Amino acid sequence: MVVSPALLEWLLDTDPALRWQVERDLAGAPDEVWTKTRSRIATGGFGARLLELQDTDGQWAGGAYFPRDFDFHGPEAAPGAGQPWTATTWTLNTLRDFGLDARALDGTAELLAAHSRWEYEDLPYWGGEVDCCINAFTLANGAWLGADARSIQEWFVEHELADGGWNCDWVEGSIRSSFHSTLNSLKGLLYYEQSMGATAESRAARKAGEEYLLERRLLNRLSSGELVASWAMGFAYPFRWTYSALNAVDYFRNASLTDSVAPDPRLADAVEVIRAARTPDGTWIQEHRHPGRVWFDIDVDAREPSPWLTFFALRALEWWDSAAAA
Repeated sequence: MVVSPALLEWLLDTDPALRWQVERDLAGAPDEVWTKTRSRIATGGFGARLLELQDTDGQWAGGAYFPRDFDFHGPEAAPGAGQPWTATTWTLNTLRDFGLDARALDGTAELLAAHSRWEYEDLPYWGGEVDCCINAFTLANGAWLGADARSIQEWFVEHELADGGWNCDWVEGSIRSSFHSTLNSLKGLLYYEQSMGATAESRAARKAGEEYLLERRLLNRLSSGELVASWAMGFAYPFRWTYSALNAVDYFRNASLTDSVAPDPRLADAVEVIRAARTPDGTWIQEHRHPGRVWFDIDVDAREPSPWLTFFALRALEWWDSAAAA
C-alpha cells in the first residue's frame, strides 16, 4: 500500500497521540523519532488535556464507568442518547490507546483500588464486574498500570460460551456470543497477554474467540452466511465498544504480529470492505459519531475525512498486502 507524500504529510500534521503511530507504522521513521513524539503525549495535546482532568482520587468524572452525576433514569439514559464517555474506564482506554507511558499515571492504580467502585453492586475496581466488555477494558488497563488483574484473566476462561465467544448478556441468560463482546474480550486478553503473559487456558480461550469471528469471516452469520448487521460495515473513531470490520481487522493484525503467524485468509472479505471504503483522495470518512458526552472531540465530525480512520485502514491494508506479496 503506497501512501502519497501529501497524504502522509496530512497524517503527520496531527496530535502526538496519532502522529507517533504514523511515524512508526507508515512513515518508517527511526525509533528515536517516533519515541520522542510519543513522549509528548503526556505534555501536550489530547493526552495532556485528559491528564489534567483527573480527579484527586484517581478517577475521571467521579465514576468508574459512568460519571458521578449520571442519571440512570434521565434523558441521557434514554435509548439512542448514547452513554457518556468521560468516566474513568473510558478515559483510561483512550490514554492507553494513545500510547501514553503509564508512568504519567503513577499511583493511579492504587488510588482506584482505594476509591473507585463499579456502579454494578459497588464491586471493587480491579476485580471487574459481570460485563464482558467492562472486564476486558479493566484487564487491559490493569496490565498497563501495573494493577493485579489476574482474576479477570481467569474470569474470561470461565465465562467463554460454548460457541467460543462471549456475550455481555450472559448474565441475562444469553448462550450465543456477540460480535461486539467477543472482539472487546479478545482485545483485553491480547493486551494482557502481551504485557503480563498468558496461561494455557487463557491463550486457548483467546484462540477459540478468534475462531468464532473467523468462522463468520468477521462479517456474517454462521447459520445463513448473511451480513450480521450494517454496523459491521460502518467506520467511526473512537471505536469505543462497537464492532466494525476495521476494528476487527486491526485486532487480527495485532494478534498475527504477536503470534508471528501469517494473516488468516478468512479475513479477506473484511479487508475488502476496508479497501472499498477508501475515497478517491485516499482517505476514509468518519461515517458517524457515537452519541454521548465527551471531554472534547478527538476526531472529525461525521462525513469528514478522518485522520484516525485513515491511519488504521492504511496500516491494516499495508499489513495484509505485504503478507500477500511475500
